[in-house]
Amino acid sequence: MDKDNRDDFTFAKLSDLKLPVTFRISQLEGTRPQKSVSEVLENPELRFHGAQSSTLSDLYVTCQLVADNKPLTIPFRTSFKTFKTNYIWNEWVTLPIRYCDLPLNSQVTFTVWDIGGPRIAVPVGGSTFRLFGKKWMLRRGKHRLLLWAGQEADGSMDTKTPSKLGTRDEMGRLEKLVKKYERGDLPKSDWLDKMAFRKMEETHAAENAKSENMFLYIDLPRFDFPVIFSEQEAQNVPSASSAPTTTAQTPVAPVLPPSFATDSHLWAVLDPEMARENPVEDKHRRLVRSHRSSPYDRELKPNAKIRDELGEILGYPPSRPLNSEEKDLIWKFRFYLARDKRGLTKFLKSVTWRDPSEVKQAVEELLPMWTEVDTDDALELLGPGTLDSRVRAFAVKQLNRADDDELMLYLLQLVQALKFESAASDQRSTRSTTSAISYDDSGLTDFLIARGVQNHVLGNRLYWYFMVEVALEDRVVAKMYGRVVFKFLNKILESEGGSERRELMRRQGILVETLAKRARDIRTSKDPRPKKIEKLRSFINDSKNGLINIPSLPLPLNARIGVTGINAEKSSVFKSNQFPFLLYFQCTDGSEYPVIFKDGDDMRQDQLVLQLFTLMDQLLRKEGLDLKLSPYDVLATGPLQGMMQFIPSKTIAAIVSEHGTLLNYLRASHPDEGSVGTYGVEPSVIDTFVRSCAGYCVVTYLLGVGDRHLDNLLLTPDGHFFHVDFGYILGRDPKPFPPPVKVCKEMVDGMGGAQSTHYARFKNFCFTAFTILRKSANLILNLVALMVDANIPDIKHRDVHEQIQEKFRLDLTEEEAIKHFEALLNETSYFTVVLDRIHDLAQYWRS
Repeated sequence: MDKDNRDDFTFAKLSDLKLPVTFRISQLEGTRPQKSVSEVLENPELRFHGAQSSTLSDLYVTCQLVADNKPLTIPFRTSFKTFKTNYIWNEWVTLPIRYCDLPLNSQVTFTVWDIGGPRIAVPVGGSTFRLFGKKWMLRRGKHRLLLWAGQEADGSMDTKTPSKLGTRDEMGRLEKLVKKYERGDLPKSDWLDKMAFRKMEETHAAENAKSENMFLYIDLPRFDFPVIFSEQEAQNVPSASSAPTTTAQTPVAPVLPPSFATDSHLWAVLDPEMARENPVEDKHRRLVRSHRSSPYDRELKPNAKIRDELGEILGYPPSRPLNSEEKDLIWKFRFYLARDKRGLTKFLKSVTWRDPSEVKQAVEELLPMWTEVDTDDALELLGPGTLDSRVRAFAVKQLNRADDDELMLYLLQLVQALKFESAASDQRSTRSTTSAISYDDSGLTDFLIARGVQNHVLGNRLYWYFMVEVALEDRVVAKMYGRVVFKFLNKILESEGGSERRELMRRQGILVETLAKRARDIRTSKDPRPKKIEKLRSFINDSKNGLINIPSLPLPLNARIGVTGINAEKSSVFKSNQFPFLLYFQCTDGSEYPVIFKDGDDMRQDQLVLQLFTLMDQLLRKEGLDLKLSPYDVLATGPLQGMMQFIPSKTIAAIVSEHGTLLNYLRASHPDEGSVGTYGVEPSVIDTFVRSCAGYCVVTYLLGVGDRHLDNLLLTPDGHFFHVDFGYILGRDPKPFPPPVKVCKEMVDGMGGAQSTHYARFKNFCFTAFTILRKSANLILNLVALMVDANIPDIKHRDVHEQIQEKFRLDLTEEEAIKHFEALLNETSYFTVVLDRIHDLAQYWRS
C-alpha cells in the first residue's frame, strides 16, 4: 500500500484479504514432570515415555482449523526436529483456506504430542485458539497459549481447552504490554526499553521456574492495519425466483432463498454515526470558507500552478467525486471560475448543501452571474443528484437555447428527468422547512410542454414517451406522468388548431391498439407462418378495421410522415420468436414507408441505443465526418410493444449463403466493370461500405453492444452496413470471449482484405470517429445516467458511468487513445492474432 496514503485508512476488511491463512509455531515453554519410580515399576511401559528420557524427546505439534464444531482443514503436523536445549520449532504453517473465507467463530486447535511407547503417541497438552477477538478483529502478533496437560485440544464451540484463562499471571500482564509496544501504542525510549526488556527476561525465567503450566508460543502475521471481520456483499446473490443464466465462463451460483440477499442484517452492521459529518472536518471547512473573506475572494486569481490544478479538476468526468481539498480549492476560486462554463457542475459539487449561508451565496449570488453552460452540463444538473430547484431551473434555462432538432436528441432523457423533480417525489413532507434548499418547481415540465405544443413533430414524440410511462406498473410514477399528459393535452387544446391535433393523437392511439391486439392474437396462435401472413393480410383488407384506407394521419414513429393506409399484399410476418409484423404504410406523397410492429417485446433499450447512435451521427457530421450511419427510427408505444423503421437489406448470414461473399452481393446490385481497385463494384458503394463499417465499429464499441452474429449484421444493396437487435449493451454478452471491437472476417473480406487500401481507410475512419466522440464523452455519459430509473434491463442496478467511461479512456492523450483503439482492432483482426484467439473469434460470430 502507498505509504503516502497510509494515514487515510484505519482498518482493512477481511473480505478483501485474499491471502491464505498462515502462522508460525514458535516454541514450547514450561517444565514437564517425570513419572516417579513407583509409577514406572507399576507400569514398565512408561520407561519408553519421552518425558522419562534424559535428553529432550522428539515432540511434534498438530494443528487444525475448526468452526461450528466442524473441521475446515485436515490436521497439519510439524516436520521432525531434534531438540538440544529447548523446544523451538520456528515453523511456518500455511493452511489451504483464505482469510476472506474464514467464518467468525474460526478456531485453531494445537496439540503437542510425545512418544508414549513403541508406535504410540500421547498428548503432552492441547490448546484451542480463537482467530478473532471480541471486537471481530483478526488477531495478530505473538501469542502465548496455555496447554492443558495430558489433553488433546478440543475444537468444539464450548471448548474445554481454551488458550487463555481468566486468571492473570505477571508474565501474561507483561506480554500484553509488549504487544502494545510493538503496535506503537506505547512511546519508545531506547535506553529505558533495553533495561525493561532485561528485567522482563529475569521475570520470565523466575515465573517459568515456579509455574507448573506449559505454554505454546505462536506468531501470527502483522498486517499494516487491523483486519475487521466482514463477508462479501450480497449484490450478486441470485434470488430463488430467477434462475441464474450461465455462460461457458461463469460457474452456476447456488440458488438461495429470497430473504437471504435482501436481509441486510446478514451482511452489514449499520453504523448510526456513518451519515453524520465529522465535527473536526466541518469546523475546518467553515474556517477555510469563512464568508467574511468574500470581498477578497471576488478579486482572487490563481497562479499558474493552481490554474493547472483547477483545469485538471474541471476536466474530471461527471461520475468522479471530488475530495475535500479539491472542493475547498474550487470554493476558494469560485468567483474566478464563474466565467468558465465547465466550472459550474464542479462548483455545485463543492457546495455544502446543509449550510444555509453557503447555499444562499451559491444559488442567489453566484448562479445568476455564471456564464452560460453547455448542454452536457445542463443535463448533468437535471440528474438525481441535484435537489435545489433553482439550480434545476438554471439548467432548464440553458436548454431553452437548443433548437427543436437538438432538443429531439435529448427528449427521451428529459422525460426521464421529470422523475427527479421535487414536485414528483413524495419526500417533501419529511423535509425540514428551515432547510436552505428550495424544493419549488424548476419549470422542466412547463418547458417540455411549451416546446411540444410549439412543434408538432416534437410534441408527437413527447406524447408517446409520456404514454409509455403512464402504462408502467409503478403506479406512483404512472400517476405523476398522467398529470403531466393531462396538462400537455389541455395546452394543445388551447393552442391554434388544438382540437384537430388532439383528435390526430387519439386516432394514433387507436391505430396502435388495433395493431397490438391483432399482433397478440397472431403471435399466440398455433398457426404455421404462411397461415399467420394470410390472416394478417385479410385483417388489413377488411375495411371495418380501418387499416386499408386511413384519413391522413401522422405516423407515430415519425410525425413528419403522413400515412393514408397499409398495403396488405406487401405486408408480412417475420419468423422470429415474437412474430413481428412487416407493414408497408402508404404515404400522402405516394411513396411507401415500411415499418416493423412488435408486441410482447420491450423496445425501450433498442430505442435508447438508436437515439444515442443518432446523436453520435450528428456529432460526427458536425465535425465534417459522414460515416453513412443508418440510425433507423424506433418508438416504444408501451412497455411491451413498439414499432421501428424497416430498411430493405439482407443479413450477412443470408448474403454469404446466397452469394458467397459481400463483394459478390454488392457487385450483383451495383456493378462497374471499368472500376480500378474496387473489385468490379461502383466506387461510391465501396466507399459507403467502408465508412459505415467504421462508424458502426466505433459506436457499438462505445456502447458495449453484445451478442453479435451474422444474423444481426445487415447490408443494403448500395453498401450501407448496419447493426440491429440491441438486447445486450454496456459490456453484457451471452457468449464467451466477446471481442471488444466487433469486426467479423466477412466485413474485412468485403473491403478487399486486411492488406488493402480500403482496410487502411477503414482504420483511419475509426480513429477519427473515436477521437471526435471522445470530446463529447460527458454528454453521452450524462444521457445514459439520466436513464437509470427508466426500467431498461442493462442499465438498471449497474454502474453505467463506469461501463461507458472506461471505453472512452479519458485518462489517455489523443495520440495514446488512437494507439489503444488500434490495439483493440488488431486484437480482433483474423490476420494478426494467434490461432487460439482465431478459434474464439470464429466461435463468437456463429449465431
